[in-house]
Amino acid sequence: MASGRMALAALVSGRHVTLHGEDDAPDRYGRQPAFVFADGSETSVQGEMLRRGEALASAEVTDKDCAAALAAAEAAARQAKLGIWTHPSAIKNAESPGDILAGMGQFTVVEGRVLSVRQAGAVTYLNFGRNWTRDFAATISGRIIPAFETAGLGPKSLENKRIRVRGFVWSRGGPRIELLRVGQIEVLGGK
Repeated sequence: MASGRMALAALVSGRHVTLHGEDDAPDRYGRQPAFVFADGSETSVQGEMLRRGEALASAEVTDKDCAAALAAAEAAARQAKLGIWTHPSAIKNAESPGDILAGMGQFTVVEGRVLSVRQAGAVTYLNFGRNWTRDFAATISGRIIPAFETAGLGPKSLENKRIRVRGFVWSRGGPRIELLRVGQIEVLGGK
């Protein structure tokens, strides 16, 4: 993370920046999400950080074109093994719940095969292991499943597929990532 901070400082230190946000109203935590542009640059600081492999793309960007551009910048850095992508541990293996839990409370990318899809109450679990008290799972609230189905990512369609999920890790039994947006799931080729 220290190299990410240094990369950010190199991009903005001593430069005027402009913020572009969808809304000037702060969220419930008083934050105002915005894209940062350094003077003389057409590329957002976030996009440049992703292009250099110094950041992970979030799924919270609501503008589809912008989200796609950020995801493409991250994918290009990942493929070129730049920045954080030089380390194989940048993407956590769903079969290593201990490694995932080590990132508790942190934004993490996890990859693996969905072994089963189960519903318990209003929550659907994408299980990456057989032991729900120990293994990794991604959760989807029943109220937002229609958005996933509309995007062709209905939970049952993900069974036996390799996927990549991203989000903040928490623990309830095993490590979990709560899927709140369609952009948090990426279906990978092969099984």
